[in-house]
Order: sequence, then C-alpha cells, then structure tokens
Amino acid sequence: MAKSVALISALCILALAAVAHSHKEVFDVVGEVYCDVCRFQFHNDLSYKLEGATVKLECSNIDTKAVTYTTEGVTDASGRYRLQVTGDHELDICQVNVVKSPKEDCNEVMHDVVDSKIEITENSGMHTDVRFANPIGFMAKEAKPECAALLDKYFKIDDEE
Repeated sequence: MAKSVALISALCILALAAVAHSHKEVFDVVGEVYCDVCRFQFHNDLSYKLEGATVKLECSNIDTKAVTYTTEGVTDASGRYRLQVTGDHELDICQVNVVKSPKEDCNEVMHDVVDSKIEITENSGMHTDVRFANPIGFMAKEAKPECAALLDKYFKIDDEE
C-alpha cells in the first residue's frame, strides 16, 4: 500500500510539473529605432530616435530555417517599440529588423547592421520575461556636413604616441 501511495504521489508531482511547464510563455522584446544622419551605420551623437518606424521580429528554426514565429510593431514617440512574443523559441534564431521608416529623408536600410538577434527562451539564464534588443535604424540619404567633424572626434589618432 505504501508503495502504491508513493507511486501515485510521484505521478501527481510529474503531472503537475508537466502542466506548469506547458503554460504559454510570453516575452516582451523592447528596443529602439534611430536615424543615422551621418551614414556611419552606428548610433552617434547626431542620430535621433524615429517615431512611427515599423519593425518586425522573426524566428526561424535553427536546423530547417523555416519561419516559426513573426510579429510586427511600431515605435512610439521616443523611438521605442515593445513586441509581445508568445511561446518559448529555444530552438529558433530570432531577430528584429527595421521594415519601414516614417521619414522620407531617412529610410535607407543599413547594410552592415541589418538586425538585432534575441534569445527568446526561459532556458537562457535570464530571470525576466523582457528581452532587450540592440538599437537598429535607418540611414539618411545624404550625410550632414557636421558628420565629418564627428568622425574626426570618434576616430582621432593621437600623433604624439
């Protein structure tokens, strides 16, 4: 009888663990979109945040490359977006890309910095459901004249050494 009670107890615990793990995970992916007016392809002192930019998160299976999840969102007045992602995507590569710029003079997609990869799984060592994406953006059609001085500031080589 004691063995039966122990076996039933163990089965109940396993069933509860399975139910607890089977819940739908929900993650928030947050990030920013900016306009690179210098065409440096990185955020700089002259960059500004883009309100109304469209971004897309896409997850693809690591092995098959098949798309498993996709969602889109738009940046707010501060250039930030928040995308809600349902499900654990441990076996996927997930990334956020810019889709559409609200600015006609800043709508060129960067070719060196195309996306921001994100881990969307409970099995990542992170103890929060929020995932922070690297900033992504668009480039202006032409660099502003003041970008040359900024480039000198960033990449100044000290001749005295």
